[in-house]
Amino acid sequence: MRKDKKQVIGDEIGDEQIKLFLDFEPVDATSPSLHKLIKAYRGLRIDDFERFLAFFVEAGFDLDGKDEHGNDFVAVIKDQRNAAEYIELIAKARG
Repeated sequence: MRKDKKQVIGDEIGDEQIKLFLDFEPVDATSPSLHKLIKAYRGLRIDDFERFLAFFVEAGFDLDGKDEHGNDFVAVIKDQRNAAEYIELIAKARG
């Protein structure tokens, strides 16, 4: 990075940017709901993911969507380093 360029980390993103994750569609047999969750998980910080979940549920998407192997979001991410916080948010969103 050039010395005159400032690295920006952690800028808050707006609701409209978060809602863009609702537009992603799968190219395989993964359910659209699961695909959106995975894209948001990979692209958003934990606080933004929590905000995303509110929009996700409000839009009527399924928190229990599955991939072609029958795995839901929790099964897909459970072995990853930061998964626990995201799994907790999913459980909370399920009620």
